[in-house]
Amino acid sequence: MALCWLLVHIFLLSSSSSSAHDFFTSIGHMTELLSTEKELVSALKDYISAEDSKLQQLKRWADRLDLLSSVALQDPEGYLGHPVNAFKLMKRLNTEWKELESLVLSDISDAFISNFTIQRQHFPNDDDQTGAAKALTRLLDTYQLDTNTMSTGALPGSSSHRSALTAADCYDLGKVAYSEADYYHTELWMLQALRQLDEGETSGSVDAVTVLDYLSYSVYQQGALEPALGFTRRLLELDPTHQRAKGNLKYFEFQLDKQKGEEGGRRRETRGRPPDYLPERKKYEQLCRGEGLKMTPRRRSHLFCRYHDNDRHPKYVIGPVKQEDEWDRPHIVRYHDIVSDAEIEKVKELAKPRLRRATISNPVTGVLETAHYRISKSAWLGAFEHPVVDRINQRIQDVTGLDVTTAEELQVANYGVGGQYEPHYDFGRKDEPDAFEELGTGNRIATWLLYMSDVPAGGATVFTDVGAAIWPKKGSAVFWYNLYPSGEGDYRTRHAACPVLVGNKWVSNKWIHERGQEFRRRCGLQETD
Repeated sequence: MALCWLLVHIFLLSSSSSSAHDFFTSIGHMTELLSTEKELVSALKDYISAEDSKLQQLKRWADRLDLLSSVALQDPEGYLGHPVNAFKLMKRLNTEWKELESLVLSDISDAFISNFTIQRQHFPNDDDQTGAAKALTRLLDTYQLDTNTMSTGALPGSSSHRSALTAADCYDLGKVAYSEADYYHTELWMLQALRQLDEGETSGSVDAVTVLDYLSYSVYQQGALEPALGFTRRLLELDPTHQRAKGNLKYFEFQLDKQKGEEGGRRRETRGRPPDYLPERKKYEQLCRGEGLKMTPRRRSHLFCRYHDNDRHPKYVIGPVKQEDEWDRPHIVRYHDIVSDAEIEKVKELAKPRLRRATISNPVTGVLETAHYRISKSAWLGAFEHPVVDRINQRIQDVTGLDVTTAEELQVANYGVGGQYEPHYDFGRKDEPDAFEELGTGNRIATWLLYMSDVPAGGATVFTDVGAAIWPKKGSAVFWYNLYPSGEGDYRTRHAACPVLVGNKWVSNKWIHERGQEFRRRCGLQETD
């Protein structure tokens, strides 16, 4: 664009000058051309300098991303298992590549533009970047981390692939919280951005004035007038002409004087994490951290490990499976080494091309839909699709003794950055009489949950009603009944998948239904037998 402008400028100067003057007939007039030529040379040098600067900037960009990609591609899942890396990838492809496109679009080959345009269709969008930002904040809360720990990337369980957040990253995270009127988290992230700027970090996209503007308003919204006043005064020290800050300063001073005049009263501060829709949030997050209710030593003494052959099933008489009691009421068992690494890799290979955002069944309409409290992607695999799926289904039937011909297909799920599934029931409740009507196989009598990866930090399966926490172990599966033998739902089985702090969580589950179990699990006469 600059080169085009330069050529047009030369053309206009030469055409307009030659039409108005015959320069060759007068030395005096020709001296004007020397000035014109000087201007053109100066403009040409400016253009060359700008292009050189642009190319150097592009080279630094390319070198940085080449190094980053080379490291990341050595272990893609491990690299993206660190939530900071995942967030920065979303931001880079959604925001930073757009800036690069604007920089080079007019002075780059058509082939690159064409290729870039095609690739850009598959880039993350604003929703992806916002979702990743919310995930980092969710991890902050669930695992009681501070923003500095998150910013430095020194997370529990992260021995490699560490990455740091810049001040601009922290500012962006704060803006996401601000857009949802979440002033508590706005304050946390803006303070971290300010701290990093104060420590000497340079940023071309955010400055202390902008951060302080957000900070003063977010703490004011939480009822903290004195801190709001302090941030505003500091802002005005940096930028005395800031009109909004001038107005806020007078308003905050007035409100503070008014407060002091009202019998020494103070405006009640509401700083702190705001309550949300989940009544058991505190207990859920405690269990995710490995805290909360613990089983008594007496109850634990009744839990055992054993070799299980399912009443001398022909397949397991000689080679029984390893079974461990994880919890007593409800009875939750784990089967160790139930699938091989090769089987796991084949299931992942089959599922990856078909992964889609996981859905939940709307309790009112029964329609499957996405939900903010289930952050994962899933795919369904039928037994006919590959022998390994058929083998796993048969193994579930042989080990549990339940008929899987009426079960749902094997669901494979992969959790993203901060991936979770908040507390829920697998079975249909009494207020959901049509939950599985279209299947015609009754309610979900039992759940088989297979862990297909280890998770360095986070990602536990927790039962919020009873206080059980079960940690992922690759190749093992946990099993429990959702219904009593009477057919009534066991509300103790309310469970959740905790946010993945570090790592890549793969699971597959089999929901087994009532039909076909009439002679395999006899009906009980009492409601809670």
